[in-house]
Amino acid sequence: MTDAIQPPTPATAPPVNPMVELMRPPQSLAELDVPASMLIDMILKILFNEGIVSLKRISEITRLEPQLIDEVLSKLQNEKLVEVAQAGQMGRFTYSYNATEEGLKRAREAFERTQYVGPMPVPVQKYVRAIELQTSQKLNLTPEQVKQALSHLILPDDFHRSIGPAINGGTSLFLYGPPGNGKTTVAEAVGKLLAGSAPGIWVPYAVTLAGYIISIYDPLLFEPLPLTENEARFVDKRWGKWKRPSVVVGGELTMEALELRYDSISKFYEAPLQMKANGGMFLIDDFGRQMMSPQLLLNRWIVPLETGIDFLRLRTGQALQIPFRQLIVFSTNLDPNELVDGAFLRRIQMKVAVTSPDDRMFFQIFVNMAKQYGIIMEKEGFQYLVQKWYREPKRKMQSVHPRDLCKIIRQICEYTGEEPRLTPELVDEACRNYFVDSNAAKDW
Repeated sequence: MTDAIQPPTPATAPPVNPMVELMRPPQSLAELDVPASMLIDMILKILFNEGIVSLKRISEITRLEPQLIDEVLSKLQNEKLVEVAQAGQMGRFTYSYNATEEGLKRAREAFERTQYVGPMPVPVQKYVRAIELQTSQKLNLTPEQVKQALSHLILPDDFHRSIGPAINGGTSLFLYGPPGNGKTTVAEAVGKLLAGSAPGIWVPYAVTLAGYIISIYDPLLFEPLPLTENEARFVDKRWGKWKRPSVVVGGELTMEALELRYDSISKFYEAPLQMKANGGMFLIDDFGRQMMSPQLLLNRWIVPLETGIDFLRLRTGQALQIPFRQLIVFSTNLDPNELVDGAFLRRIQMKVAVTSPDDRMFFQIFVNMAKQYGIIMEKEGFQYLVQKWYREPKRKMQSVHPRDLCKIIRQICEYTGEEPRLTPELVDEACRNYFVDSNAAKDW
């Protein structure tokens, strides 16, 4: 797991944590784990974009140590590609530089190769090893932690016993059942539990393979965690310490989002969603309603789900093997047996039905929602709602109904100036506006 990084140990002693050696910052060109030409291109592109740039600023953008940047700038100075624009009072680390005409020419050539400007990548092999190290052990969340994460939901008492083992196993979970009963909310609660209770995860901003850059960092997915003093001093800043990511997709998911995406203009790759989700959760909501068929996803993921390894391919044809180490959650209101075949379902270890609430649960949900929306509960009004709008028309109760009906009642009362109460009259008005009258539709 991702324990706090400790300072380097003496050469005679083994490292306390293998992540220490993996994320040791390079101090010189000799220690740099990517081609020096890639860093030179990056520095020239920064100077091209920003003009006069301080050494500190270049270090911040590339996330490399100042002494390494100084070594490269000295080399570029000797080659007449950069020159000192401003000399600071505290030595070379306070200098600012600009590119010469020849340097600007080299920068344009660098932009032809890739327009990526940002943290320097790390070799993809280091990324693979880091994910393997950080996901090699199962999580150990307790029943109390899982129940607490789900405490804002009204669910059967033993529901956590189906969810908890899947979270700790970090494999896959299939949530199914009729719409409007909280499958997505359950999955989102699981994602928050992973992010808040599990150790943080170290992931680089970008990786490189065969001269190409693959960007992993997404500000919408990766939330930084504070570093300890030792981590701030001894960890390569090309790596970030993040809360475990939660990737959520719905009907917009396409096969392209599951492959390396190369931008022909910017000329670098964006990592696929499952790669960004490594160490966290990947929720496929409304499964079966994507722009691609479930069978296509089955064919794409049947091997990764079995082996924990995914295979990607560069546009040159070169294959890339990466860990497939995230909690995959499928959520659907369609019949699972009609969506995918038995081979796929066997590879999803936990299948959990999220069913409609019974009368007791429905009442508890309604009480909670009425309190949230400032509506005074009346026993007569609730009994009227259940009898008139559920039992007589034989309508299924859904967990989402109390929230939606309370919201409508609140909006009606704000409009009319009435006191928001659960009266039979307001129940009728809210339900007429909420439920579709099937008999009226037949007369069209």
